[in-house]
Amino acid sequence: MPVKRRQLRAFDLKHLDPNPELIGVDEAGRGAFAGPVVAAAVLVNRAFLESRWATANACRINDSKQLSLAEREALYLDFEGLAAEGRIHAQFGTADVEEIERENILGATKLAMRRALEAIYPPSAFAEPPREPDLFSSAEDIAAYRPPAQARILVDGLALKHFSYPHTAIVQGDTRSLCIAMASIVAKVTRDRLMTELDAVHPGYGFAHHKGYGTEEHRDAILRQGRCPAHRDTFLRKLMTTRIDPAQLGFLEDAPVNH
Repeated sequence: MPVKRRQLRAFDLKHLDPNPELIGVDEAGRGAFAGPVVAAAVLVNRAFLESRWATANACRINDSKQLSLAEREALYLDFEGLAAEGRIHAQFGTADVEEIERENILGATKLAMRRALEAIYPPSAFAEPPREPDLFSSAEDIAAYRPPAQARILVDGLALKHFSYPHTAIVQGDTRSLCIAMASIVAKVTRDRLMTELDAVHPGYGFAHHKGYGTEEHRDAILRQGRCPAHRDTFLRKLMTTRIDPAQLGFLEDAPVNH
C-alpha cells in the first residue's frame, strides 16, 4: 500500500507542467440523508510536492474513505500546520440542506466547491489578463490589477457542466492525485465535525456516529422520531422503496422533488 500511495505525489508532479500550482477539489456528504455537503480545495506547488514533508508523508495520504478516523484527524492537524506556514492553501465550502433541496445535490455540490475555490482564487483570476496593462483607464484600476491564477484545478469525478472554474476531471481522483486526496480528507473531517455539532442540536438520530448516512441505526431513528430540519426530504423520499412508510417521515405536501 505505501508504494501505491507514493504514486499520488508522482501524479501531481506530472500534472504540474506548465502550471506552477495545482488545486485538488473533492467533496463529502453527497449521498447522506442529512446534513450539508462539504467541499474542500487544497493548493500545492512543486516546492511542497518535492519537500521533505511530502516525500516522507505522502505514503500516509489516501482517499479519506480508506483511512481511519485517527489517520484523518492526524493528517488534518498536519495540514493546518502546513497551511499556517504557507506551504499549502486549504479551504472548504458548504451547501446546507435548504440549498440541497433547492439546487438538487449536484447543484449544491458545485456550489460548495465554488465556495471552497473562491476562498483561494476568485473565478476572474482564471480569465485572460489584459494584454496591455498600460491601457487601464485609471490609477485605481492599475492598483487593483492582480496577475491571473497560475493553478490547474483537478476535480474528483466527472467534469462539471456550467461550473465557474475551468478544471480537469479525474475519475477516482482521490486515489490518484495527492492534492485531491488531501482535499477529500479536509472535506471529510470538516463535515464529520459539523455532523457532530448537529448531533447536539438534534439528539436521538446518531448523527455523531453515522454522520447522516442511511445506516440501519439512522433509518430506525427516523422511524421512531420522524424527520428533523437537518434531513434532506428529497433523499428521504427514496426510502419509499424500503420498509419505511414515508408517512412516518413528516413530509410536507409541497416538498419539491429535485431528483
